[in-house]
Amino acid sequence: MSADTTQTMVCINCPRGCTLTVAGSGEDFTVTGNFCPKGVQFARDELTAPKRTICSTVKTVFPETPVLPCRVSAEIPKEKIFDVMAEINQMTVHQRLARGDTIIKNVCGLGVDIIATSDILKAEPGKETML
Repeated sequence: MSADTTQTMVCINCPRGCTLTVAGSGEDFTVTGNFCPKGVQFARDELTAPKRTICSTVKTVFPETPVLPCRVSAEIPKEKIFDVMAEINQMTVHQRLARGDTIIKNVCGLGVDIIATSDILKAEPGKETML
C-alpha cells in the first residue's frame, strides 16, 4: 500500500465473505470488518504476497476423454499464474491417472504439483493401462 491509503477487499477464507477495510501504509496497516482473525491474515497476505489457486484442464491422448481436470496442490504466487498455465497447456497426459495423482511435479520450481482432480481416466481393474 502507498502512503496512508484506504482500500476495501472481500476476505475469501470462508463462506462469510467479510468486507475488510484496510488503512495505512507499507507494512503498517490496520484491518477492520473481519469477524475472525483469518480476515486480518488474509489482508496481510493479499497486500504483501498475494497467492492464488489454479483449476484447469490438461490434454490427454485418450479420445473418449480429451481433457482431464486438474489443479495446483497448493496456492502459488499470483505473478506466476501465467507461467504455470503455460506449463499446463504444454502438457499431454499419456497414462491413466486417478484423482490426486501428480501430472506435473514441482511446476515452475514453485514446490507445488499439478494434480488430477477426477477419476475419469482411472484404470479399470483387469484392463491394461497405456504408458
